[in-house]
Amino acid sequence: MKNILPNFCIILLILIYGCDQSLNSNEKTQIAEVIVYGGTASAVMSAVQISRMGKSVIIVSPDKHLGGLTSSGLGFTDTGNKRVIGGLAREFYHRIYKYYEKEENWNWQKKEEYGNVGQGTPAIDGENKTMWIFEPHIAENVFEDFIAEHKIQVIRNEWLDRENGVNKENGRIISIKTLSGNKYKGKIFIDATYEGDLMASANVSYTVGRESNKTYNEEWNGVQIGILHHAHHFGDLKISPYIDPENPNSGILPLISNEYPGKRGEGDNKVQAYCYRTCLTKNQRNKREFEKPIGYNPEQYELLIRIFNSGWQEVFKKFDPIPNLKTDVNNHGPFSFDYIGMNYDYPEASYERRREIIKEHENYQKGLLYFIANDSRVPKDIQNEMKKWGLAKDEFLDNNNWPHQIYVREARRMIGSFVMTENEILGKNPVNKSIGMGSYTMDSHNTQRYITPEGFVQNEGDIGIHPKNPYQIELGSIIPKREECSNILVTVAVSSSHIAFGSIRMEPVFMILGQSAGTVAVLSIEKNIGIHNLQYESIKEHLKKDGQILELNQNIN
Repeated sequence: MKNILPNFCIILLILIYGCDQSLNSNEKTQIAEVIVYGGTASAVMSAVQISRMGKSVIIVSPDKHLGGLTSSGLGFTDTGNKRVIGGLAREFYHRIYKYYEKEENWNWQKKEEYGNVGQGTPAIDGENKTMWIFEPHIAENVFEDFIAEHKIQVIRNEWLDRENGVNKENGRIISIKTLSGNKYKGKIFIDATYEGDLMASANVSYTVGRESNKTYNEEWNGVQIGILHHAHHFGDLKISPYIDPENPNSGILPLISNEYPGKRGEGDNKVQAYCYRTCLTKNQRNKREFEKPIGYNPEQYELLIRIFNSGWQEVFKKFDPIPNLKTDVNNHGPFSFDYIGMNYDYPEASYERRREIIKEHENYQKGLLYFIANDSRVPKDIQNEMKKWGLAKDEFLDNNNWPHQIYVREARRMIGSFVMTENEILGKNPVNKSIGMGSYTMDSHNTQRYITPEGFVQNEGDIGIHPKNPYQIELGSIIPKREECSNILVTVAVSSSHIAFGSIRMEPVFMILGQSAGTVAVLSIEKNIGIHNLQYESIKEHLKKDGQILELNQNIN
């Protein structure tokens, strides 16, 4: 009798608390048919699609705020050809349109005073009832509306245990564990992070950096010495990189590498520069003055003074207008908001090291704004203009009006069942299993700042190759190799070469791929067939029914 009672008590406790609740801690296991890891726009669209198709889903988000860059300052949308943006992505931009149709939502300016200028398209498309330019907090509100309407469970501030947090059996992920100790079990898992952390922790193949042109028989990959496609370089300014401009032995100015940059077309492990898409305003009633960041060092910006002294004056060229007297501010010119060469270790870095890199970027960019507005060496006309600007006080309220998310333009990229390359983007090779379309320029920001053989400073890596037509994105680009994992889909760190990713990496495309991945996940569950064995025709049928644009001549519903 003494042996039976304790066993009975244990059984009773299990019945009361459930098999998924730990008896010795607050740790617990939550179960859904699909687990989406990430807080990006792609993550939200994956979850919404799964919910609309009748399956259970949990978003496990390391972020507190949903939407990634779409809700963190990138309001001047990189649309490309908007005709190929369909499905939930188009619904997102329609909801933005409906919000700004209401006069009461133009609280800092009248709607008719807004310039209506978008990136290659009008900001407000009245004919198609879409709006492509918006304030950060409005984008976040739209994502939260999607979540609330579909009653999607979102677990925020949950960080994957990247060392021991993925439980796999026979090539399938059974569960994932976060640093809090919580576990999440599902039939299908979706990695919708910019970094590809879940994919990597599941031992799926990936790459970081630029492939050589030989890897995929490309022309525009690898090191781009001598390629100066945009205005983000030193051109013929012939600016000295040395502390004493006339003395190479005096040392090198900050933020310039003395390493050999490589030959044209060679591969390397470097990634294009990151920055923040800051939301600024001149509106005195909504303006927060630029503040000197901790550790501010004006010597870090000495190179900019030399650029100003050469006659360059394009500081404000990428202060793109968004509603209510605000801007989405992006990098522009030879020395700007991109912190070139300071992010190479970010993709695979620990959480602790990533936080350091993020803080370094924040301090650099805040310091640059403060420097231009306050340093006596800055030309007065530029300085007086910068003094008119400040952070928008009604944005990013819990982060001192600074964006929540750094612009991770590129990190890990999966090497999956199909690798998208420039040959698919440029229409040289066919795509047979389209799950969406892209159209934007193959665009990479600078990767390094180096010293030329002539002894001048120059940037390298910025490139823009425009496809003649929109292109299809292959199903296999979101699916790993069959032998590596049979139940994960990757919607942001997709399988593509560096230069192809330069076009795919746009936020509307991430939304499109998120919806498509959600569809693949649900069909796999419904048909009890692995994601690698699904018939493409059934995927195509569902995607078209739900408004995805899979081919150029397809009409938008």
